[in-house]
Amino acid sequence: MVARNIPPALRAPLLVLGFFSLVVGVGAGLLRLGWDVPRPAADLAAFHGPLMVCGFFGTVISLERAVALARGWAYLGPLAAGSGGLALILGAPVEAAQWLLALGSAALLAGSVSVFLRQRALFTFTLAAGAASWLAGNLLWLAGFSVCQAVPWWAGFLVLTIAGERLELSRFLPPSPTARRVFVAVLWGLTFGMALSAQLFGAALLALALWLLRQDIARRTVKDRGLTRFIAVCLLSGYAWLFISGAIMLEAGLAPGSAAYDAALHALMLGFVFAMVFGHAPVIFPAVLRVAVPYHPVFYAPLVLLHLSLVARLAGDLAELAAWRSAGGLLNAAALAFFILNTVAAVIRGRLKKTN
Repeated sequence: MVARNIPPALRAPLLVLGFFSLVVGVGAGLLRLGWDVPRPAADLAAFHGPLMVCGFFGTVISLERAVALARGWAYLGPLAAGSGGLALILGAPVEAAQWLLALGSAALLAGSVSVFLRQRALFTFTLAAGAASWLAGNLLWLAGFSVCQAVPWWAGFLVLTIAGERLELSRFLPPSPTARRVFVAVLWGLTFGMALSAQLFGAALLALALWLLRQDIARRTVKDRGLTRFIAVCLLSGYAWLFISGAIMLEAGLAPGSAAYDAALHALMLGFVFAMVFGHAPVIFPAVLRVAVPYHPVFYAPLVLLHLSLVARLAGDLAELAAWRSAGGLLNAAALAFFILNTVAAVIRGRLKKTN
């Protein structure tokens, strides 16, 4: 690849690769909850987590970072991550998919370190730490450890990436020196938690949620209107789910197969991470694909459905009601489908508005 950015038309296939992993990964998750789903999702229940975190989020985050870097080599990240997800879907040897995902995360780490070396700041360090966590999780999985053992590192990848991006925007409302020291302490807690203890990881998530609720500029922008308020609502509601996830991990740990495991991870991955995705999609899509995503109040509908579906799912986990948990999972999928369709509709509205 040449050492420059690539045009939006060539970025779109990479994004499609990521969303392919999302769709199939959601189907694999529904199968785990007892729903009948068509192939290939029906054959991939064991890869629900890798498809969602590595195939989808890894591709999208790497693509966003490559666009920001404006270097052709950086697109190796989303290409390898998207190809790794596709390899899992097509039934290629698992080791081939694992190597591709490891390559994608290594490329993201290289790009993140490059940014840090050019701009030595706490937020660029945090973003690099997130990429390193993703690589660590992928290498553990490649080395023969279970998906459950890689999950804390994959979760750390997403949490640190979001925390770094929010810290970057805090320049508009700079945290005090004390608040910055607290943030650094949280980073250490997350790192040791990923490596040593789910309870410590949960405590760090709790602390991060409180830090973000206190420091994030969303506390002020939620008083605005339109898209600015919508983004703020997504952020603040996501921080609430981050707090809930941390509280569950602190209390019950992350025992694979337990109700607490399901509740904690989906409060984190769906409630926190996807709330961030919903809020930032109207900003990310224009930056990556150069398409307008004009705001409309209907943007709130999939967000509300996402939160209500999580309430139902976690209630099923808490009360040990499999039917509630399964119904909540189905509604989780409906919320994500609603979000995708709503975003596509917004892009179409933007194009029609531009032509008129």
